[in-house]
Amino acid sequence: MRVIVTGSLAYDYIMNFPGKFSDHILPDKVHMLTVSFLVDSMKRLRGGTAGNIAYNLAMLGAKTSIVSAAGQDFVDYRESLEKLGVDMRGVKMVGNEFTASCFINTDMSNNQIVAFYPGAVVHAREVTLESIGLTKDDWALISPTDPESMMRHMQECRRIGAKYIFDPGKQTPRLDKQQILSGLDGCAALIGNDYEFGMMAKATNMTEQQLIDAAPLTIMTRGDQGSRIYQRGKAVIEIPVAKVTSVVDPTGAGDAYLAGLAFGLSKNLPLEVTGRVAALAATYAIELKGCQEHAFTKPAFLSRYVESFGASAQLAAALA
Repeated sequence: MRVIVTGSLAYDYIMNFPGKFSDHILPDKVHMLTVSFLVDSMKRLRGGTAGNIAYNLAMLGAKTSIVSAAGQDFVDYRESLEKLGVDMRGVKMVGNEFTASCFINTDMSNNQIVAFYPGAVVHAREVTLESIGLTKDDWALISPTDPESMMRHMQECRRIGAKYIFDPGKQTPRLDKQQILSGLDGCAALIGNDYEFGMMAKATNMTEQQLIDAAPLTIMTRGDQGSRIYQRGKAVIEIPVAKVTSVVDPTGAGDAYLAGLAFGLSKNLPLEVTGRVAALAATYAIELKGCQEHAFTKPAFLSRYVESFGASAQLAAALA
């Protein structure tokens, strides 16, 4: 059994604005919005939803494969994931393009303005899950990338009977009503933050509760307020945040959370434990700048889980 991660492979350009975006946006002038933010730092880091999720899954010990596409500048990035044991055979290399790039500007209140250039990742639609041997025993993560690729991968999962997690994420504004409904049709779980649920509700003319009820399992992340897990016919499970040493950079926390979620579901852990594993994985990500700059061993992860939430025999067995 594998966790097959679809989504983007990208380089993240992380910038910090020493102020608040809201101080420079005039509500009565948004119809002609022109703003420029002078940042005081920038770093190029490895990222992309698929890369970030696979990075965390590999450290947790999950058998992980990536299905995506990358460009001529991807060699070192590829080698770094392969050293962690990630199967990269599903990554199409596009020699005449650059790897996707994400430009992330974060202000002093941890608000973000993001611009994404897809580059080579649009060729992910040319790679099928079936080509790397997707089976009904596998879990697939349908994460933000080219919408056509997302729709195709979900169709493959439904055809084969593989379980998939639908994570529209930052592509939510680009997805239309039918694409969102297609994602819900047959998914094992739906995940998003509270803002993304609002956007999905608006796009589909559904209430947030109707969206929650449309999937057998729904996870809503709520930043420093923790997360909620909804299961049809059962009480809502409140997931607290894990103890954090310092909040340095929220970028990548959502992908780390999703990795922890996928790990727990693939190992059939109780949902209360699964949510806490996801919360702890996200905490590691926010304590350093960048999406793949943190690191942990399985014993260290278990020890910190116990410190934050108490002992879990099921998690100890899954990490063994």
